[in-house]
Amino acid sequence: MADKMRKAKTIRVADWMSKRVLAVETSDSIAIARQLIAKHRVNQLPVLENEKLVGIVTDRDIRDAYPTSMMINRGKEIDRFADSVTVEEVMSHDVMVVRPDMSLAAAVSLLRRHRIGSLPVMRSGKLVGIITRSNILDFVLSGAGIKLPKRNAMRPRAAKKK
Repeated sequence: MADKMRKAKTIRVADWMSKRVLAVETSDSIAIARQLIAKHRVNQLPVLENEKLVGIVTDRDIRDAYPTSMMINRGKEIDRFADSVTVEEVMSHDVMVVRPDMSLAAAVSLLRRHRIGSLPVMRSGKLVGIITRSNILDFVLSGAGIKLPKRNAMRPRAAKKK
């Protein structure tokens, strides 16, 4: 009975993930990925090839791929460069994924342990969502299932004098 109660209270990835996932194809340019990231205010995009997840590209991957600020007066050259570099050239290939039924706590643990910003959510080989740091913050701010310690318990105690 207690086990059933625990399962009923388990918060799953599916409860907080973003179901509408923006993604790019391996052949898309980093210019396209940069535009999507900026327009939709996201930090990472799953990368698909024939509808199969093959990587993830982050705003940092794209920023690092762009020429240095020394080329600041060469906007057209930078644009041509960005159009010529594909997402596949700058993405991370080894992608950690989770299932929708995984506990949110386990997903948070993976995000923290591996210092990553998101985890694509897969079901039967299909991308069905993404869980991000922003989703986790939404969960925290909602107050769902969180018990805060009493304020007094958080205060450090002064050391006793001898």
